[in-house]
Amino acid sequence: MPKSLSKVQKHISKKRGKVEALHENSRDAKLLRRAGTRDDRVARVSANMARGRQSYVDRISYFQESISEEATALSDSDMADLVARYVNRSVPEVEQLQSERRKGRPPSKREEALLQRTETENKEFTTGFWMPDLSDQGVVTALTKWNGNWSGLSTMKFIRLTKGGGKQTSTFPPKGLS
Repeated sequence: MPKSLSKVQKHISKKRGKVEALHENSRDAKLLRRAGTRDDRVARVSANMARGRQSYVDRISYFQESISEEATALSDSDMADLVARYVNRSVPEVEQLQSERRKGRPPSKREEALLQRTETENKEFTTGFWMPDLSDQGVVTALTKWNGNWSGLSTMKFIRLTKGGGKQTSTFPPKGLS
């Protein structure tokens, strides 16, 4: 049985000829309403998933931009430096916003959001920062060829890197502290 709205419309138009000539409570009208509701729900869920994944895609694209085309595998300390630069990437903007603010005024929403993001990423770096395993040459070459899609990340190996230098294998997509 067709589920999407376009398939239901096509099925009904083949059967009846005109979709507009339906009674309000007919079976076909109910099918159309149900299919429309389902399409709306699927679109809403997929938009929420895309929003949730976007922070990880932005993170990986930062690492892609940070390594050069002919890059080799990085050491653990180089990866820790790269993560520290990523976590503190918004510090200049926060300092500028603080300097522009008049004395005694509350911070702006943008400044609060940047500070909260930095704090969250710093906590994650302490417990284990999820990132591609840049100590593996195969992952480095795959990252340079990555097209920016979420599905393209499934072929890479990922790790959790801590501030202390600890390295633990992780899964894709990231779940908890895996």
